[in-house]
Amino acid sequence: MAPIKDESIKTKVKPIESYMTTKIEVNKGAWTIEEDRKLAEFIEIHGPKRWKTIAAKAGLNRCGKSCRLRWMNYLRPNIKRGNISDQEEDLILRLHKLLGNRWSLIAGRLPGRTDNEIKNYWNSHLSKKINQKEKQREVLTRKGSKTQKRRLIEKVELREENNKEDSEDSKISFNVDDFFDFSNENPFNLEWMSNFLEQDEANN
Repeated sequence: MAPIKDESIKTKVKPIESYMTTKIEVNKGAWTIEEDRKLAEFIEIHGPKRWKTIAAKAGLNRCGKSCRLRWMNYLRPNIKRGNISDQEEDLILRLHKLLGNRWSLIAGRLPGRTDNEIKNYWNSHLSKKINQKEKQREVLTRKGSKTQKRRLIEKVELREENNKEDSEDSKISFNVDDFFDFSNENPFNLEWMSNFLEQDEANN
């Protein structure tokens, strides 16, 4: 018996094109003056929040991260322009020693400075300066250790020399034969020995 064909039951197959979503490529190039104006005007009205939706609402073909970085590093009005001062540099060094490469936290302690600016300044200036100081410190330490070693050797040699001199001075030259040699003595000075011999004979 042949199978019954029901033409009313048909599998609906969607075309491949319906599964493909068109992905809009965002602009990754340099920002233009017009883009800066649109972003600044939108943030002035709505505030710097919800960066993922700002780009579309402001009419920008940019991603949210690009808008946030552009605003934080270039467009916000309280950015401090100009070279980093000696006081700021000293503060960056101390904060980096404490926090490491956490640039946003370091920038939070430097009003008007951005984390990107501080990171670039560190990589281009401060890291090289620190490496040079460490090399100089190693050289000085190496020289200092050699000097200390030489001084220690000199002290030991001087101490050994002094001990040798003291030892030679403390030696007593004593000869028994010379002590009992009376050939050069005056006979009158040997009277005590004559008396001693006479008493010895009397006792015997």
